[in-house]
Amino acid sequence: MTASVDYKYLIVEQDGAITTVKINKPESLNALNSEVLKELNDCFRRLEDAEETRVIILTGEGRSFVAGADISEMQPLDASQAHSFAKLGMDTFLMIEKHSKPVIAAVNGFALGGGCELALACDIRLASDKALFGQPETGLGITPGFGGTQRLARTIGVGKAKMLIYSAKTIKAPVALDYGLVDGLYPADELMDQANKLAKAIAKNAPRAVSYAKKAIVNGLQADIDTGMDIEKANFALCFATEDQKEGMAAFLNKEEVDYKGK
Repeated sequence: MTASVDYKYLIVEQDGAITTVKINKPESLNALNSEVLKELNDCFRRLEDAEETRVIILTGEGRSFVAGADISEMQPLDASQAHSFAKLGMDTFLMIEKHSKPVIAAVNGFALGGGCELALACDIRLASDKALFGQPETGLGITPGFGGTQRLARTIGVGKAKMLIYSAKTIKAPVALDYGLVDGLYPADELMDQANKLAKAIAKNAPRAVSYAKKAIVNGLQADIDTGMDIEKANFALCFATEDQKEGMAAFLNKEEVDYKGK
């Protein structure tokens, strides 16, 4: 069970079908070093097999979601070592993006550099009105290295992504909402309640259908429209091999409630 793992930098809490993963390194504003990335990697791998988990909420402890990658770890790296560090971050974030369970980022504060990239890897981004977003890497003499040049452009458009990355400018949460980087904006003391409310709304639906829908969206966005339609057809058809489809449609026709088992 994931909840039984004793992580150094993560707090993992289970509440029914919802698992909350909190990055707990507040003394460095939850900066991502190799240890944190490896723990995230391990945690999300375990959650793939956690049948009780239907939705994951990812957030940070204190006043930061993730303030970025750990500069003290990156500063002495040579090109080969930097490539390996980028691969660790990219592999971890790609696993989150392609995870079978929906992942909601509850962005409670700073989401800069690697923190913005981590939020971008999640399915849905809800933000506190105190959150701050940006890719400030060019101001440090580097480029984004955990997928920022790719996911940011795909999320908010090429022009805005180039503007943010080239200028190293940060933006406040209302601007992020206007750009489409954030999907919901709430007062800080309401953020986790709103994230849990959304997670519960997702968790009540058929788990395999939600998973197949996520797979169709994520994989389809990497393809041309014709291939994307084929991906959707395949995932639509898979639903009809599940007990949830049979029970869900029968309950609808009989005007009954349904309690999905995820089978």
